[in-house]
Amino acid sequence: MRRSVRHLAIVIRRVLGNALVAVFSLVLAFALGEVVVRGLYREATVLFPRYHTDYQYGPYTIRGIRPRAEFWHTSADGSWKFVTNSRGFRATGEYAYEKPGGTLRVLALGDSHTQGYEVRQEFTYAAVAERFLAHRNVRAEAINAGVSGFSTAEALVFLENEGYKYRPDLVVLGFYANDFEDNLKAGLFTLDADNRPVERERAHVPGVRIQNAIYSLAPMRWLSENSYFYSLLLNNVWEYFKARLARAAAAEYAIANQDGPSAREILLAAALIERMHRFCADNGMRLLVVDIPRRTEPPRFASSLPGELRARFEAAGIEYVPSEAVLGPVEGAGEIHVAHGHHHISEFTHTLIGVEIARRLLAQKSVLTAQAR
Repeated sequence: MRRSVRHLAIVIRRVLGNALVAVFSLVLAFALGEVVVRGLYREATVLFPRYHTDYQYGPYTIRGIRPRAEFWHTSADGSWKFVTNSRGFRATGEYAYEKPGGTLRVLALGDSHTQGYEVRQEFTYAAVAERFLAHRNVRAEAINAGVSGFSTAEALVFLENEGYKYRPDLVVLGFYANDFEDNLKAGLFTLDADNRPVERERAHVPGVRIQNAIYSLAPMRWLSENSYFYSLLLNNVWEYFKARLARAAAAEYAIANQDGPSAREILLAAALIERMHRFCADNGMRLLVVDIPRRTEPPRFASSLPGELRARFEAAGIEYVPSEAVLGPVEGAGEIHVAHGHHHISEFTHTLIGVEIARRLLAQKSVLTAQAR
């Protein structure tokens, strides 16, 4: 009996010893990886935790930013603090569905450019528009509902099932070039025989399940905001699965590799935005599409809106802001995109876009009647 007990104790000590050695080895390997990445790849590595989770909007399940979150993004260009409210919007305050009396409300939809991935919270174009209007004695609320990775399809789902409840006077859609591909990857809508968007799926939450698990643990949240080695590993895994999803979508729709969006991608994007335009008109809202510029050779930029899409806008009476109209006069004078990191539009560009949005609102007499509501 005593021999059995001693043998069991020896086995337990060996197992615990091996476990401790394994843990120590992993910690040491991680620490060495951190040193190497910080030394060799610090400038090229970003600490951009996505903090996605799933939201139910009507019959749809799509992603959004975690509610009541506070986190940082860091790259070679600096660090930016993110704060979200109970709805996952990048805001420190709450927004009731019922709009305050005498207030002009703007709802900004889009991807990480709209969310302001490499921009201070108070310098996103939504925040700039609100501040510009306030300085001209127009009481306004600009809701930044941008979500990194969002497609036009997801923005449409959000608007039709949730966004309209906030009774915005103006809906701003920030459109970026990768939205063409992202609409296919989302798989929420397809085109019928008359090239009208019809429902295909009711859920699109890529990577959300693993993020819900990761970000529920404080140590993992800390690593996502502070460890370059961890971020490099996670970013590579994320890019792999994103590329695989893109290839699957392209194969399903028989889209060959090419420079620029395919004809089908343009048709789908146009159909989704036209549906958004009709929905806004039917609900007393104004739609404005903002052309988020693509980064080319700094300090130059290129439009995200091809001629075919602009033609569809003009035929449907959809108001849009061409990037060359806003940025052309100042090209070469400021930083259009952030120099490192993921090259999102800079605070300089956000400011110009926000001012243009506010100016267009001020140019409309309807802004005066909105104040009296």
